[in-house]
Amino acid sequence: MNREQRLAELNRRREQSLAGGGPERVAKIHAKGCLTARERLELLLDPGSFVEIGGFVTHRTRDFGMDARRITGDGVVAGWGAVEGRLVYVFAQDFTVFGGTMSEANARKICAIMDLALDNGAPVIGLNDSGGARIQEGVLSLGAYADVFLRNTLASGVVPQISAIMGPCAGGAVYSPAITDFTIMVEGTSHMFVTGPEVIKAVTSEEVSFEDLGGAMTHNTKSGVAHFAARDDADAIRHVKRLLSFLPSNNAEDAPRRESKDPIERRDAELATLVPDSADKPYDMKDLVRRVLDDGDFFEVHEHFARNLIVGFGRLNGRPVGVVGNQPSVLAGVLDIDSSVKGARFVRFCDAFNVPLVTFEDVPGFLPGTQQEWSGIIRHGAKLLYAYCEATVPKLTVVVRKAYGGAYDVMSSKHIRGDYNVAWPSAEMAVMGAEGAVNILYRDELAKAKDAAGERKKRVAEYNERFASPWIAAELGYLDDVIDPVDTRPRLIAALEMLQNKRQSLPFKKHGNPPL
Repeated sequence: MNREQRLAELNRRREQSLAGGGPERVAKIHAKGCLTARERLELLLDPGSFVEIGGFVTHRTRDFGMDARRITGDGVVAGWGAVEGRLVYVFAQDFTVFGGTMSEANARKICAIMDLALDNGAPVIGLNDSGGARIQEGVLSLGAYADVFLRNTLASGVVPQISAIMGPCAGGAVYSPAITDFTIMVEGTSHMFVTGPEVIKAVTSEEVSFEDLGGAMTHNTKSGVAHFAARDDADAIRHVKRLLSFLPSNNAEDAPRRESKDPIERRDAELATLVPDSADKPYDMKDLVRRVLDDGDFFEVHEHFARNLIVGFGRLNGRPVGVVGNQPSVLAGVLDIDSSVKGARFVRFCDAFNVPLVTFEDVPGFLPGTQQEWSGIIRHGAKLLYAYCEATVPKLTVVVRKAYGGAYDVMSSKHIRGDYNVAWPSAEMAVMGAEGAVNILYRDELAKAKDAAGERKKRVAEYNERFASPWIAAELGYLDDVIDPVDTRPRLIAALEMLQNKRQSLPFKKHGNPPL
């Protein structure tokens, strides 16, 4: 074979690899409103930056007629490229080739780019669209999944891992996205479940649709498995890009800082009246957060799940921060099982990747009730406490209104190594709310009083003045300051700049043992 023939063979094989499963299968993908694996990568990566590896890989299975069905590339497109000039490692499952099923051969490509990501300190982005394990390979495909799971685990906390579910993801395939840091699902076209509707019906007689069982909104609202819901493939890619903009490439770097034109000293007069005078009236914590962050830009994570706690990313003077806040407009901002787990996961991610934490506190306590107790609110609530205690990144806390009971301790209090803790004059900090406390402390007096309502009102006012105001905590040094609400942004930025070189370590250990 001469030089021209060798080049011709190279081009022929490359065209086969680029063609995937062929034009008919590509047309079916487009008919569903979806993009192909390569089209998704084109949207994600900077033009001309993608370098593919393993483009000529094919499976080695001979059983069930597979020896006659060998497609170049074998169902996964993998390599590296750039997003806004920053190195990332990517793989995209190709549903046009064997339904994107996982084989021993294409898993090696995924593992190869994950190994490169660990060695070179750059994020891993997986675009998942697969029918699951390739049953023709039997245990080989199961072993392939385990090889990927191991690398997901080793990469956890070292480089960011993002999963976009852009089609089916079932059985063992779901556990790789579950280990990664963030999961994005596409409404109407993506599904995740361990066992499908047919198996569930056969085993339990329960009938459920694909969408209700494992659709994007199911996992965004009910299970919390997914962090974002995207309208379509292009929107999912936009979510990936925006998320990356807040994150460092690895755990040894700081998150990328951007120039901000939002004035550092900007004082927002609306903050002075945002919190109602009555402690029982709700307000939207997101409105407060947006007024403090640069340009009002808040990228919320887990928006639809456990909405009584908000988490997400923003910037202060161009520096990315992770925001945690109680949401008074949903369940009065109380902490329950789902919100505790949601918050703990987010806090630990930020701590792993050097993203400072800003906590806005307005919490009446933990949700009471037999269902919460029997479902383990003690254990799950302790996850959030553990996460804040363990975190060594800069931790800033603003007590906006209520900070009651054990929830006061949990929400990044001074006692668990909060670096800068301040309160607004509207803050109420006590073991419990004044009404409940008065009922316990003055039970006999209230029972004997001629005007019980008037006596209760008087005692409540006394309790709030003596025990629930921020001044007691400030006098004890549990608060660094009580500030005018309009000064919140400049004060947080000043503290963040002061803490930019913070170094704090944990006692030597293999790892901790959080209450999982």
